Amino acid sequence: MSPPQKEGDGEKPYTPVDALDMGLRSVGIGAVVGFAASALQNAFDTNKAGIMTVFTRHGKSIPHMALTVGAIGFGSTAVANLRSKEDYVSAAAGAALGGGVFGLPSKRLPIVLGYAALYGSFAGLFVFTGGRFSGFQNFKEEDEFERKERMRASRRRPIEETIAEIGEGRGIRPPGYEERRRQRLKEKYGFDINPVKATVDD
Repeated sequence: MSPPQKEGDGEKPYTPVDALDMGLRSVGIGAVVGFAASALQNAFDTNKAGIMTVFTRHGKSIPHMALTVGAIGFGSTAVANLRSKEDYVSAAAGAALGGGVFGLPSKRLPIVLGYAALYGSFAGLFVFTGGRFSGFQNFKEEDEFERKERMRASRRRPIEETIAEIGEGRGIRPPGYEERRRQRLKEKYGFDINPVKATVDD
């Protein structure tokens, strides 16, 4: 049972996730990735190859990738449940477990530890810096909608400035537009145009 999540520290309460279910889902994803890798190896094989050679000759990639990705999903979710917090630590722990599984076929402990350190450090650093390639995102940043509203309010230009740049007309009718239009027509054509009333006087 996971420890209770502390509230009041500005963080959203953590909802525990079934680690076994996440691991099985990750195994399925890894199996698909492994099958794609085996099919690609089979396509570039210089020896005689058929459909079954995807599984017989190059099929090792399927369980290998399935167990690797499954270990990542199970490990990261289990650590997050134990800590009641999903952050770079849980991501690094799960990736380190997956990296160790990835290096098991070598049967050499330095290689296993090396893959675990490589996978764990990369995943931890990636999540710590925001979990996206577009740039850093602070974990305590406000909601995306609130952030956009704040940016829109701070960068909103006055309507007078916008009208001064694009001009009046074409559906843009700020206050006093009709008076200025009549004045321009009078200066250009020499006669005054009275506005048309929408109602009929009795």
